Amino acid sequence: MTNKTERQQAIETLRGLIDDIRHAMLVTIDNAGHLRSRPMCTAGHRFDGDIWFVTVADDPKVVEITANPQVNVSYGSPTHDEFVSLSGRAEIVKDRKRIESLWNDHLNDWFPEGLETPNLALIRVDVHEAEYWKHHSRGVKGMVRSLFKKNEEDHEKIAWEEHAAAT
Repeated sequence: MTNKTERQQAIETLRGLIDDIRHAMLVTIDNAGHLRSRPMCTAGHRFDGDIWFVTVADDPKVVEITANPQVNVSYGSPTHDEFVSLSGRAEIVKDRKRIESLWNDHLNDWFPEGLETPNLALIRVDVHEAEYWKHHSRGVKGMVRSLFKKNEEDHEKIAWEEHAAAT
């Protein structure tokens, strides 16, 4: 099990990998058991163990998450040859103040009516597992090496057994 210091170091490592990437792919499981993937714009907030997205409450992905909250979120930065896969439990949050606090200008591309879009909701993903790949990472992990378990070449899996409860 990881301790709080190790968890914080893991969060900081992931934050460094994904904070500049606006879009992710959110993967859910539909009612037939098939994987469904779609691009999402990350809501404006620094990664702290949770990932936030804005959606509309009547979207099919909300039904999928409600029925099966296990999801995957993947980020890719081809220009840096870095790729991140986050698995966790999603929940739908209908909190207007939270939506306003997480809103960023990039979301206007997805929601042309902005904060006036009817039926806005949030998807919060409580990350339980994190993996990442860096093309030029072979043997270079420095001070955070103890946080990772080598599973395959150029692939790191963060020890993430303990995670924060919903706030």
